[in-house]
Amino acid sequence: MPLPPPLPLSYGPFTPPVPVPRTHCPVLRRFSSSARQFFGSSARQFFDPRLFACLVTYSIDLLRPTPGTEQEFPASVRAGEPMGVLPSRPRPMPHHGVITSEPRGSTARGVTHRMTRQHGYALLAAMAALVVAISAAIYIGVGIDDGSRRQETFARAPRNSAAPASTGVWVGAWATSPSGSEPGTETNGFAGRSVRNVVHTTAAGTSARVTLSNLYGQQPLTITHASLAVAATTNTAAAAADTMRRLTFAGNPTVVIAAGQQVVSDVVRVAIPYDSDVLITTYSPTPSGPATYHAHARQISYTAEGDRAADVTGEPYTTQSLHWRYVTALDVLSKESEGTVVVLGDSLTDGVTSTVGENRRWTDVLAGRLRAAAGSSDTPRYSVVNEGISGNRVLTDGNGRPAENPSGLNRFQRDVLGRTGVKAVVIDLGVNDILRNPGRADPDAVTAGLRQLVDRAHARGLRVVGTTLMPFHGHRGYSDQRESVRRAINDRIRSGEVFDTYVDFDQALRDPYDPRRLRSDYDSGDHLHPSDKGYERMAEVFDLEKLKGAAPAEL
Repeated sequence: MPLPPPLPLSYGPFTPPVPVPRTHCPVLRRFSSSARQFFGSSARQFFDPRLFACLVTYSIDLLRPTPGTEQEFPASVRAGEPMGVLPSRPRPMPHHGVITSEPRGSTARGVTHRMTRQHGYALLAAMAALVVAISAAIYIGVGIDDGSRRQETFARAPRNSAAPASTGVWVGAWATSPSGSEPGTETNGFAGRSVRNVVHTTAAGTSARVTLSNLYGQQPLTITHASLAVAATTNTAAAAADTMRRLTFAGNPTVVIAAGQQVVSDVVRVAIPYDSDVLITTYSPTPSGPATYHAHARQISYTAEGDRAADVTGEPYTTQSLHWRYVTALDVLSKESEGTVVVLGDSLTDGVTSTVGENRRWTDVLAGRLRAAAGSSDTPRYSVVNEGISGNRVLTDGNGRPAENPSGLNRFQRDVLGRTGVKAVVIDLGVNDILRNPGRADPDAVTAGLRQLVDRAHARGLRVVGTTLMPFHGHRGYSDQRESVRRAINDRIRSGEVFDTYVDFDQALRDPYDPRRLRSDYDSGDHLHPSDKGYERMAEVFDLEKLKGAAPAEL
């Protein structure tokens, strides 16, 4: 087999390694992948396997057979160009087996320099010994996880006694979008109180990690104690036996989250069941207002006086709340799910009229259908996370800085592309662009905004499923003019010019005798939001196979 051509080398004391072309060395591809998984990111700060491969390839090039028993240096050396990490001072240069000393760059192009095969073998052996020594040192000294968020298909145990040792895929088990700052918390936040959020999972896992946000805070948020546990039952602050875990952040039990920022916890090893409540608790001893929250949780959470983050009885948690505070995501390492569906929407997705504590939003029902169909036909095994914000629009932000209730365009990167393991996107937005517009909304502008969201998803190779806008005759915001805009938007969606595919919620829930309004048993009573039965209907008409596949990534 002929040896590969010599590689261009431009390593220097202060220059990063030049990537080796994949076509040169299939062994390099396997070696690089194994090294990354075995050593981790910290090791790569000291040793890059591509450098080793370049040096070996160069040594092999020195041994390339030529007439006689001598080897010719690559053109880069003949021209006096930088090679490897050689110093810039005068260096010994081989010439027909004789060592001479020449200043760097003084060799005229085209002059042949040769070395013996014996010298080449010696050089190769020396480099191999050096690499073995460096690798041994790295193996002994490296084992620290940097605490950064990753989306991977394996788990490497960090310095956490509860860290995972199993494999799987990281997916979103639950998520929500921070919608603003909580009224009444402007000065102190929740200083001196424990906040126990109750969230509901759409995926099972063997390990977990949590995202905490201070997006709307005006000062740093100091959390000295955070914990995670599986709830003992539904709608309770009590923890199931042996599930309480203390959360750490880059190995520390205390974390300070700067205003406008978020942080991801270290991984903890704990069995997270599907369709279960999980308790995520934070304690902050110092003022840190205002609190970042999601206003319409449709789930009862709790607070307690003092540091009660480790409490498993639930007894100190005497105050109830219908908000989620600080927490925005729960990821799990799953062997059952292979990706995440992110649903971007407004109050219809937020489920503002669904029964509190019963998880009857349409996204909850959709997650149950995906779970039940897993392994049958071509239904993908996905979890579902709900990124609905009541009152949300495609085009227009709310007030404040940062904007409360940011538009779909504004928050798409954070709430969709930034979620763990996202494989497909569902967009159910547009009705508030009609209802909250003081004049007449422009259907072209709304559909153009939706198309921008689709383009951003396509740039990541993500498939996008859209939905038609449901009727709202009888609602206080209804007018014939707004009805005409709704129908114009739906016509564009049905034509196929907006989304990859769509689900026709309008057709599924409208009154067949008056298509301008919801069918009575699907109507919560406000003539805009569905009842529990209406939300269930939305999930039932969702063709699960529409979530299959991916859009080609745009380069």
